[in-house]
Amino acid sequence: QSRIYTRSERLTLSFFQSGSLSLGAALGATAAAFGGGATFPLFVSTLVFVAEVVSVILQVGWFKITKKSTGKGERLFRMAPLHHHLELGGWGEVRVVATMCAFGALAAVLGVAVAIG
Repeated sequence: QSRIYTRSERLTLSFFQSGSLSLGAALGATAAAFGGGATFPLFVSTLVFVAEVVSVILQVGWFKITKKSTGKGERLFRMAPLHHHLELGGWGEVRVVATMCAFGALAAVLGVAVAIG
């Protein structure tokens, strides 16, 4: 006999995720609409988010490569994305958020400087 098990918890939708995805798409579309000249400043101003995404790509890629070659996958980070790696390294959540905000602000200023100059 086969049984189908279902989850009884209610499904919740995180609206902040759908909003951030549409905002990012709008920023990318706007940069592309200006002939691509605004693409690099946009990239520079979002370096924190780029670092988070790249850490996941590197973690998954390295794990697959080492699993294929040695039979046991190795990790580059304790956990991906990068902010989880820092938390598992002993950083508190407040320190991680403050550091990411500081780097984000610096990247935003640098992005504006690239766009102007």
